[in-house]
Amino acid sequence: MPQSGPVDPHGLVAQAERHLDYLIVRGYSQYTVVNRRRALAGFLAWCSERGVIRPTDLTRVVVDLYQRHVSRLTRKDGAPLSPVTQQGKLTALAIFGKWLARERLVIVNPAADIEMPRKGVRLPHAVLTRSEVERVMTVPDVSTPLGLRDRAILEVFYSTGIRRGELANLRVADLELRRGIVAVRQGKGRKDRFVPIGERAIAWVTAYLRKARPQLLLAADDGALFLSADGQALSPEHISTTLKGFIRKAGVDKPGACHIFRHTMATLMLEGGADLPAIQLILGHASPETTEIYAQMSIHRIKAVHASTHPGAKLGRRSEEPEGHDPDELAEELERGRHGDHVALEAGEQVAKEQPAAAQAPGPKILLDAEAKEA
Repeated sequence: MPQSGPVDPHGLVAQAERHLDYLIVRGYSQYTVVNRRRALAGFLAWCSERGVIRPTDLTRVVVDLYQRHVSRLTRKDGAPLSPVTQQGKLTALAIFGKWLARERLVIVNPAADIEMPRKGVRLPHAVLTRSEVERVMTVPDVSTPLGLRDRAILEVFYSTGIRRGELANLRVADLELRRGIVAVRQGKGRKDRFVPIGERAIAWVTAYLRKARPQLLLAADDGALFLSADGQALSPEHISTTLKGFIRKAGVDKPGACHIFRHTMATLMLEGGADLPAIQLILGHASPETTEIYAQMSIHRIKAVHASTHPGAKLGRRSEEPEGHDPDELAEELERGRHGDHVALEAGEQVAKEQPAAAQAPGPKILLDAEAKEA
């Protein structure tokens, strides 16, 4: 928090620290507290420049002026802040004002009448096609422990659609591979949920657990699923940097890293016939409105309806099939190698050997192939 000299115990800075401690005690996530701290730091710096030092100096006029200030802020490239970013800054102030009133530090909540900017409906920046997904999958060098780990990470993102932080927090105990389920603990909003995981991802995760993770485990095992080269749990930032590099190496000119697989999974499932409530449960959206953006991204479904119902949509030639290889075929290959509900390592090896044409581009040989020959 901005403060020069000794902190006034009755000033806004000290009260903001108390407010953040209150959020921690109430069980807010570290991510939320960090964002609130950043937003309040900007507000307090603005207040300090204008002589607003104590809670009693904070009036509705001050809050209105700050909201105007936020609406005029720009990013580094000169573009105005998005409504979502503005809302994040103002939400922190609104909750802080409510807390000040509850603590009887102000007579009335000065931020009670804040009107949040309208978000509008924002579509995802990019979604991968099926063929682009397969190209990205072939980038990691699976002849190394780190490469096998990275392939497993890609498969989990694509199969489950979980968030970056949720994947980073996964534990080995969260996997129920025989049932095809992953437990997501303390996801967004501190909520737990179960998500399905496909057979192809199960095969690669099983291969990672048996072949790579033991080599990366350098100290006592704390249960983290995906480990770094020094045996520690991967950070979300490391995962983003790694996946962004894979997308670039695959020649896919689309922005994004981890979240692009979440968007892709939801969009392709919708095109495949999944209903929005099911996708909402898998993604862990609190509101169905958040999930509805994928209905707008499902252009293949919209095109199919248009082509089949609009009298002037066709010129008499057969419609083209969507590009890319259907990943479901890979799951069928894995099914032939499974015995009952148990996913053996050999199933992962079989999938790795019998990848589709889209995954047979020049690249490193599969670790499991090389070991099979040596055996």
